[in-house]
Amino acid sequence: MSRMHSHIQHKEKSMNVTRRKSLATLAATTLLAVATLAGCGKKEAEQPAPGAASAPAAAGQAGEPLKVAFVYIGPVGDAGWTYAHDRGRKAVEEKFGDKVKTTYVENVPESAADAERVFRDLASQGNKLIFGTTFGYMESMLKVAREFPDVRFEHATGFKTAENLAQYDVRTYEGAYLAGVVAGKMSKTGKMGVVASVPIPEVIRNIDSFALGARSVNPNATVKVVWVNKWFDPGKEREAATTLIGQGVDMLMQNTDSAAVVQTAQEKGVHAFGWDSDMSKFGPKAHLAASVISWGVYYNKVVGDVLSGQWTNGTTWWGLKENMIDLTGFNADVPEDVKALVAERRRGIIEGSSPIWKGPIKDNTGKQQLAEGQVADDKFLHGIKFYVEGVEGQIPG
Repeated sequence: MSRMHSHIQHKEKSMNVTRRKSLATLAATTLLAVATLAGCGKKEAEQPAPGAASAPAAAGQAGEPLKVAFVYIGPVGDAGWTYAHDRGRKAVEEKFGDKVKTTYVENVPESAADAERVFRDLASQGNKLIFGTTFGYMESMLKVAREFPDVRFEHATGFKTAENLAQYDVRTYEGAYLAGVVAGKMSKTGKMGVVASVPIPEVIRNIDSFALGARSVNPNATVKVVWVNKWFDPGKEREAATTLIGQGVDMLMQNTDSAAVVQTAQEKGVHAFGWDSDMSKFGPKAHLAASVISWGVYYNKVVGDVLSGQWTNGTTWWGLKENMIDLTGFNADVPEDVKALVAERRRGIIEGSSPIWKGPIKDNTGKQQLAEGQVADDKFLHGIKFYVEGVEGQIPG
């Protein structure tokens, strides 16, 4: 799941607009709460589940649980990116029981001073495994990792590693593609829209994959994009969704964190897809399906590796094949033949017989990006900076 080394320059220039931007209005509260949360964890994290094998000495002192901490950019809430990560934390508790003790700190800004303080405090409190769940934590984690060589650090969506710092990500574009297949089959207008966060390759890749999915079943489908330049801003997300609906869009995808897009679709009588987690309760009629991330698949592996002394500092990019993402929670209105088509496409992606990014693929200016039969490798995917055919407009500078 690596951010490929050839894109380091682009990423470093994008640090101020990278993954999970800070929630400024929550920053003050976060700083006051850090010491308490890091020291004792959330209440539910202190209630161990039963079972699990004994941890080796490498996990901590004999007989003591492995202390695992999670740092979140936003509030846990009940939908979206941070919510999905916290479900992964709970999966760790369920699997390993009293052999682990988890804690988390939410609403931690990406600014170096704030993030470093939290990571340093968590390490000082005896946490031997720490997950940072947004791109903007990368440099802070690198710095603190050097100060605590006996602590394992795991960074989500970044591209740098160190001796005790690994990197992980999920192939969200696979869920976006499957959502596009459903949208292309069910749209009455052939016009789809995406409420997008920040213009980095990760997000552009998801928009393009959604379009590729839609146009694979409806070659005339078009996709409009409205950028909100935030990861979490319900007001701007709602405004963007309303704008797209006003332009004739009847299918909405998002690459933002709140449920505002689904709620707006429900109110306006169009359809939408949940992102990162199932959002059907926010718009039961509008919500056709959700691209759901199962972070617990990866978190359980890493915790198991630390407990067994087999942890490594590599990079991981998992998706459908590893059961880390899927399009799930289908609305009853989705026809059986559409669900069957999604299942077929899913199998093709997993088996490698029907890759999403296989040429010929052109951008929306007509320039060929992948030749006939050419399959994109991860280096190509990590550097996508163009809209494919069918996506309208230009990417913001």
